[in-house]
Amino acid sequence: MPLTRTVSALVALLFAFLIVVLGGWYFTLAFGVIVFLGQREIFQLVQAKGILPAAKTTLFVSQLLLVCAHSSPTLVNAVLPLGGTFICFYLLFQPKFATIADVAASILGLFYGCYLPSYWIRLRDLDAVATLPLEGFWPTWPIQVQALPMGLTATLLAFSCIAAADIGAYVMGRTFGKTPLSNISPKKTVEGAVFGMAASILIGMAGAAWLDWSIWLSGGALGALIGISSLLGDLTESLMKRDAGVKDSGQLIPGHGGILDRTDSYVFTAPIVYYFVTLLLPMLPQ
Repeated sequence: MPLTRTVSALVALLFAFLIVVLGGWYFTLAFGVIVFLGQREIFQLVQAKGILPAAKTTLFVSQLLLVCAHSSPTLVNAVLPLGGTFICFYLLFQPKFATIADVAASILGLFYGCYLPSYWIRLRDLDAVATLPLEGFWPTWPIQVQALPMGLTATLLAFSCIAAADIGAYVMGRTFGKTPLSNISPKKTVEGAVFGMAASILIGMAGAAWLDWSIWLSGGALGALIGISSLLGDLTESLMKRDAGVKDSGQLIPGHGGILDRTDSYVFTAPIVYYFVTLLLPMLPQ
């Protein structure tokens, strides 16, 4: 792996670890910046196709949605349709007639670029404990795993599974990959996808043992779901880039491209992990 790519990945991992541990408004505000930059890249991709979304309006509504995700989660499902309606109203009264593609791209930016990722905020806030200003958290030493907030441990485990899936697929795919996975992303191989899935499952099982969950049912199932959803997220972003005729979504992160290039695996994973932890996990034997 090139040095620039390695250093960028380590910095990103350290930053992600720090904001996840802090939680509260630290996590929400940092996440808001990431979502803002990611949505700008989405709109740049669709604008390359001649589509004119309501970019500024969508960005504003999205930040409001993220604030609600932390301060009043029950309002998020109301902000989404109301925000979508507001975006459509805005497009209706533009001097140039909006197209179906303009409306669809705007709603894509809101749903894919913000609503789905907002589940990370809701997940991190589960059983939240505030020990710092701005509802932040920092563990006391010695650290007792069972005393940590559920949202913190679940988010760290999910992020670890995604990182393991990405690294496993990248390294093993480049080393052993021979069978193309999809025409959407020619460099991805079946071998890389299998290794990435296996890495996610192994980390899920290790995390389950660490958290006293059922290793096979809870850890293995969560790791498998994350492995699948992270791969689908990666392919979805590759589809958008291929359609727009670009290699990377941006150039913000040295050696990696844009924000979307590094966070695409997290988009579909967020609601899956949230509902796994809140709905399915309590029903599984521990």
